[in-house]
Amino acid sequence: MKILVTVKRVPDPETTIRVKSDGSGIETDNIKYVINPFDEIALEEALRIKEKLGAGEVVLVSIGDSVVTEQLRTGLAMGADRAILVGCGQDLDSLAVARILAKIVEEENPQLVLMGKQAIDDDANQAGQMLAALLGWSQATFASEVVLSDDQQAVKVTREVDGGLETIGFALPGIITSDLRLNEPRYASLPGIMKARKKEIKEVVAADLGADITPRLTINSLEPPTQKEAGQKVETVEELIGLLHDEAKVI
Repeated sequence: MKILVTVKRVPDPETTIRVKSDGSGIETDNIKYVINPFDEIALEEALRIKEKLGAGEVVLVSIGDSVVTEQLRTGLAMGADRAILVGCGQDLDSLAVARILAKIVEEENPQLVLMGKQAIDDDANQAGQMLAALLGWSQATFASEVVLSDDQQAVKVTREVDGGLETIGFALPGIITSDLRLNEPRYASLPGIMKARKKEIKEVVAADLGADITPRLTINSLEPPTQKEAGQKVETVEELIGLLHDEAKVI
């Protein structure tokens, strides 16, 4: 089985993000970048599927400048077999990303595409669904459990919904986006890091794929969230109820 896993380069969740004074973007100096955490979960699931089957191929794909090879090497060190970097210097919206990925899927012809449910930098939660629509493939989002059929022709996915858990099944090929509770990603081992240096990272240019990446969405400006005022402490429940009634007027 060939599994394609998408990887996005995002600021480390522990990094303090600062917006530029003109609101045109974020300050990138001294920011550490990592694999999008949800994509890392998707990669871990792909590796577990391959290990359980005893055979297969896990292929990473990412879009961006050459600096993204750092995150691809991390994914290769975790156990992926090879990687594809789609070179693109412009900012892309979710539809443009999905169109590029659709071209890669058509070339690679995987049985399964695993993606993070969303990227932590823009939280759009759109690319996976758009990719499924462009390909005409079945999909399952917010996956917390993935089980392949014995003949590897279908999959059963438990997904997290507002009311609890929902289990759906569909024939492959298909797309699954991972939620937080799907698994706990592994750390790259020293032997894995050494092997990753020799693994292939194929570079292609976005323009050569023939995908329409004209943006449908543009960001006019960014601004940091408003600083919250300090809360008010009370001594008794009665005092709290009085403030909620008289000042906040919520009861």
